[in-house]
Amino acid sequence: MTKLLIADDHPFIVAGLQSILRETDFEIIATLSRGDTVLDEISRLRPDIVVLDMQMPGRTGLEVLRVLRNRGDMRPVVLLTASLNDSAILDALALGVQGIVLKEGAHALLIDCLEAVRAGRKWIDQSVLQRELELSDNGGRRSPLARLTEREKAIVGLVAQGRRNREVASELGMSEGTVKVYLHRVYAKLGVDTRTELAILVRDQG
Repeated sequence: MTKLLIADDHPFIVAGLQSILRETDFEIIATLSRGDTVLDEISRLRPDIVVLDMQMPGRTGLEVLRVLRNRGDMRPVVLLTASLNDSAILDALALGVQGIVLKEGAHALLIDCLEAVRAGRKWIDQSVLQRELELSDNGGRRSPLARLTEREKAIVGLVAQGRRNREVASELGMSEGTVKVYLHRVYAKLGVDTRTELAILVRDQG
């Protein structure tokens, strides 16, 4: 069983999450309603994944995340949010949050998010990901694609067109294994986990 600590000050939300997870192999070991109790309980209970409401009395989910990372605690954290807060989204991503789920879609998407996070992947709600890309563009910052080498850009361009790895390899004169290595590096640079996310980023960056 994967142990979860859930902190949210809305009893209705907590009850809903408990219902969603009841027949899964995710075990809720604690539910908290105040952010200022979370850090002590994490130290005491040692959950595998922490699920935090973005807005809570005492400490916000983002504040808890920041303290954890400052302590060197990199355990997976999933943030629940009722609405998109531009600065909070950017801060959470910068702090290495593993998951962000909108509350309105939590009943359908939370398990997908938790399974991805448990497997070591990030899972960011598509609307949140889209907003982050818009903020990156509108804020005058360099396109994230500018971080890539010319070879990486060539691979990304072909992948975004729907080409398979062996097609990319043939087009660029390299082995399929080399393409996989490049893609792994590209995913890490751009903060994406799937070809779909990569294609969306390329599309939105023009």
